[in-house]
Amino acid sequence: MRDIVDELAEHNTTLVAITPNTTEHSQTLVEKHKLNFPMLSDPGNNYAAELGIRFTVPPEVKEIYQGFGIDMEGTNGDDSWTLPIPMRIVVDRDGTVKVADIDPDYTRRPEPSKTLNDVKSL
Repeated sequence: MRDIVDELAEHNTTLVAITPNTTEHSQTLVEKHKLNFPMLSDPGNNYAAELGIRFTVPPEVKEIYQGFGIDMEGTNGDDSWTLPIPMRIVVDRDGTVKVADIDPDYTRRPEPSKTLNDVKSL
């Protein structure tokens, strides 16, 4: 997504990511991956819950994550073991959602070109 930030700006559009990660962890990701857009923190996935996209990681998946050394409690700053379903939305200036892509399979995400085309179609 970072590759289309400048072109989005040409269309008066801002890319923002919302994550349950703590601000400190997000900053590490921004630096590591040279991200050029803001990452907002959603502590406890409360906003994700309002959108109806928060889920609790099943115990068997939690066990697998822990086996790989994934520290979700440290990364997210709480012990809820919740995650948001990955979602990408395009919102117009009036706050109306124009396009929403959501898929519980986190490996299937829209290509950045789709996001750009969705914005151009507004």
